[in-house]
Amino acid sequence: MKVLFYAAKQYDRDSFDSVIKNYTDVEIDYIDSELDPLTASLAKGYDAVCAFVSADVGAKTLTTLDELGVKTVLMRCAGYNNVDVEKTKELGITVKIVPGYSPESVAEHAMALALAVNRRIYKAYNKVRENDYSLRGLRGMQLYGKTAGIVGTGKIGAAMCRICHGFGMKVIASDVYENESLKSFVEYVSMDELLRRSDLISLHCPLMYSTYHMINLESIKMMKKDVILVNTSRGALIDTDELIEGIRMNKFLGVGLDVYEEETGNVFEDRSDEIMPHSVTARLMSFPNVMITSHQGFFTTEALQSIADTTLQNLMDAKNGIVTHNDVGFVVNKE
Repeated sequence: MKVLFYAAKQYDRDSFDSVIKNYTDVEIDYIDSELDPLTASLAKGYDAVCAFVSADVGAKTLTTLDELGVKTVLMRCAGYNNVDVEKTKELGITVKIVPGYSPESVAEHAMALALAVNRRIYKAYNKVRENDYSLRGLRGMQLYGKTAGIVGTGKIGAAMCRICHGFGMKVIASDVYENESLKSFVEYVSMDELLRRSDLISLHCPLMYSTYHMINLESIKMMKKDVILVNTSRGALIDTDELIEGIRMNKFLGVGLDVYEEETGNVFEDRSDEIMPHSVTARLMSFPNVMITSHQGFFTTEALQSIADTTLQNLMDAKNGIVTHNDVGFVVNKE
């Protein structure tokens, strides 16, 4: 089977090339371009395309792929909010995702963000490089004994629960589906109660109609003063304009974001020589208690290996007509 691999970075090529030897009938061509309505036409002669979370897999893209005979879209990520699911059903296109790649990698990055904004690691690093050893602006809080509120307890959220428990924190969680394996140390509560009680709030849920802008001014007002907010899931879980208003209200001790609403044109790109007018991201970065990273929570050797293995197995399953939990249609029907 021939696969056109969009938005390929060197680390993508390395990880997929390292496992493709186990799939002798698969041929991958890598291109730098992102999948969108214009570049979809490049998939002529291919059996499948492979795309990432920043791709535009909307109706126009899918229609072009269908006209070219491409019936499989391999998303090398867990999220699929950029996919027009209804259009895939209409066209009979199979979309498979990678829902469980190294959840510990993402959870560890979430805790890294929480620790960095709490203890102002980024600020301390820059101060010391300039021979400034004063402690002004570096005070944080002890996490031991505090309450961690985990929103979403799937694989990544569960890993975050275990990390917070290991720090000696009381762990509460909110999820439509309660994870029985966590109940020995996790207390499930309503979302409103989680917002009121938590000293650290970490988001680990998919982006759906019900979760879009779940963190907004109303929910921020319910939070404790000096709360830490971390998001490593999807940018649109947070209403950025209202988050900025909450920051200006001095609600947060720190905010750590690996994802944000304006990231689509920025993810994995070097835009250091560009001027970004009216950038919400730039406004966020102007605050001393905000830290933003470049959607790197997944970026570990283990996660890249898992993504490559699962994506190629998804391709084989699609070829053989095997439906699994990795099928977008399966996920949607389950929910």
